[in-house]
Amino acid sequence: MRLLLAEDDAELAVRLKHFLDRQGYAVDHFENGVDAEFYGSETPYDAMVLDLGLPQRPGLEVLRNWRRAGLKTPVLILTARDTWQEKVEGLQAGADDYLTKPFHEQELLARVQALIRRNTGSVGPALSAAGWVLDEETQSVSRGQQHWQLTGTEFRLLRYFMLYPGHILSKSRLTRPGAARATCSGTVREFTALPPESGAAGEHGADDRPVVADHRRLGAQPAGTATRLASGSRW
Repeated sequence: MRLLLAEDDAELAVRLKHFLDRQGYAVDHFENGVDAEFYGSETPYDAMVLDLGLPQRPGLEVLRNWRRAGLKTPVLILTARDTWQEKVEGLQAGADDYLTKPFHEQELLARVQALIRRNTGSVGPALSAAGWVLDEETQSVSRGQQHWQLTGTEFRLLRYFMLYPGHILSKSRLTRPGAARATCSGTVREFTALPPESGAAGEHGADDRPVVADHRRLGAQPAGTATRLASGSRW
């Protein structure tokens, strides 16, 4: 799950990035409006957190440019401005939600999760598919009476597959830019993302093979089976 964070307050940005990383999100931070607008337009984020008081290009202008270009990614505005007129202006420019500084990190997380659920058509704090239930608050997954605690990577991948069932997901969409490749193991292997049956790399190229979130294979593999999330052992 990938988020864009556009915030020029370095201390706040570091704190939010570390917090969201712990919650299983891959966060790309930009400290000015020019970079935020460019990467927000070019990268498939699941949600974007945008400060209005950005240098080089104000956040409100960035937001308007995104919406004029047809970008539909949900946007949460962060700002120290708290008058109702400014909130209305931000919402009318295309923001999906508004959070005034100072705020609690848990509130920001809840609002981001709500935006993503709304954008993907999901409801409630837990995701479910084929008998599996993923709890976002505890980063755990259960099936019947069995319960597993997930690592950050396992939680991020499983949540993404459950939010986008049947979608073709490329490696670049699953990971942040420049992140180290990881070998996936443990519980997440039992929620398999299948490579195309043809085995062809297609338009994504040999090093960016798409995977498909396929609920039909849930639970089909016995424990310990090294089911791959992509066509190779690493993605």
